[in-house]
Amino acid sequence: MNQKWDNRYKDQEFAYGKEPNVFFKEWLQKFEPGSILMPADGEGRNGVFAAKLGWKVTSFDLSIEGQSKAIQLAKENHVILDYVVGNLEQLKFQRETFDTIGLIYAHFSAEKKSAFHKKLNDYLKEGGIIILEAFSKNHIPLRKLNPKVGGPNDIDMLYSKEEIIADFKNYEIIVLKEEEILLNEGKYHIGKGSVIRFVARKLANTD
Repeated sequence: MNQKWDNRYKDQEFAYGKEPNVFFKEWLQKFEPGSILMPADGEGRNGVFAAKLGWKVTSFDLSIEGQSKAIQLAKENHVILDYVVGNLEQLKFQRETFDTIGLIYAHFSAEKKSAFHKKLNDYLKEGGIIILEAFSKNHIPLRKLNPKVGGPNDIDMLYSKEEIIADFKNYEIIVLKEEEILLNEGKYHIGKGSVIRFVARKLANTD
């Protein structure tokens, strides 16, 4: 898996562009800057945007090539990212470290997805915000029509509203919707996709 992403990110061109995800950009600006964790931050477009707003950003990804591109992008924008490379199992922070978590197209295998969400819940402070956009389980027919829109072929790696509710139980839901949108993010997210969009506030510590 690391090799796949290293191959994608080693090109000079930014695979998903340099601009932040539209939904992430819209919602992050509604909150006061603090500390934010960006798992699967790839080439850093979303982490760099957060840093430009004054957030203290910790980015995380499998790919060392992604890290290199993210550091390059951060320098271009005169900001700093704390960027960690490794597998999600290696992700270790103190409980309640972050004010916000941004999960933008962070797709994981079915057997790891819920466990990773639980780990992220532990890292988020009470009252903290999660912002998520990812492909929904209804995305596969759209991907077959237009492979350029990207996303996993494995339906178990895709999201449903029911999964989100189950994985983030003790949250005040601000936004939870599934919709079809037109993506224009670099060369790997082009065209119509079906996505889940989720913004919520952690109400209390949960086990």
